[in-house]
Amino acid sequence: MATRAPHTAADLSAAPAAPALERIDRGPVAWLWLNRPRAYNALSESLLDALGHALDEIAADPSVRAVVIGGRGPAFCAGHDLREMRAEPALDYYRDLFARCSRTMAAIQKMPQPVIARVHGIATAAGCQLVAACDLAVSADDARFAVSGVNLGLFCSTPSVALSRNLSRKAAMRMLLTGDFIDAHEALEQGLVNEAVPLGALDDTVEALLAKIVAKPREAIAAGKGLFYRQLEMGTEAAYQLAGQTMACNMMDASALEGVQAFLDKRSPNW
Repeated sequence: MATRAPHTAADLSAAPAAPALERIDRGPVAWLWLNRPRAYNALSESLLDALGHALDEIAADPSVRAVVIGGRGPAFCAGHDLREMRAEPALDYYRDLFARCSRTMAAIQKMPQPVIARVHGIATAAGCQLVAACDLAVSADDARFAVSGVNLGLFCSTPSVALSRNLSRKAAMRMLLTGDFIDAHEALEQGLVNEAVPLGALDDTVEALLAKIVAKPREAIAAGKGLFYRQLEMGTEAAYQLAGQTMACNMMDASALEGVQAFLDKRSPNW
């Protein structure tokens, strides 16, 4: 039987590089995998661009009901790619980089579909920011979280925006000022994640959460998510006014009318 010759260096260099972001659709759910495992899924410029493009594409697709963001290899995400950042020390470059990252994080909250972070290993700096930016987060119970830029002389200013909107001010400031790690159970207590489960149960827990979300009407989820983030930035009176308008419009939707009627009829809704 003929034997295959081993790969040469030229063969290996000619092989196509794996995409920095991998998208896998499972029914109505889009799974986005950060795919730089050797770099602990650090957010290189190419990965940031790919993630932003994928989120924009999904946001415009009504067939996608929910999104999961996870990381390949030993970690969720180790933040920005420091080698890339250090290679071009120019103010305009850094302004553009952090603006692009901020747009990607903001896109998660602007899109109509709920986004779940599936976290394992470490989530540090902009990786922790990504967890905080997602609508929900499920963590392996051995995961660790930090905004550790201050240890390098770089305060995690952009991660602080998402972090301070998830944790109490003092809890967020402690992480930002010390750069210390917190474990998954403390992240759960502080409100950074919704659940902390054994690694072997992580995917099943995410799937169970997804099943509950996709069973609800898409219109109600989209309207409710949009309202939730808009009212957070308002005063109480304005927030109630917007919430009332949103509920009135939601109530006129066919899915809500059917849901209420099904409750009155003591039957399951026909969505």
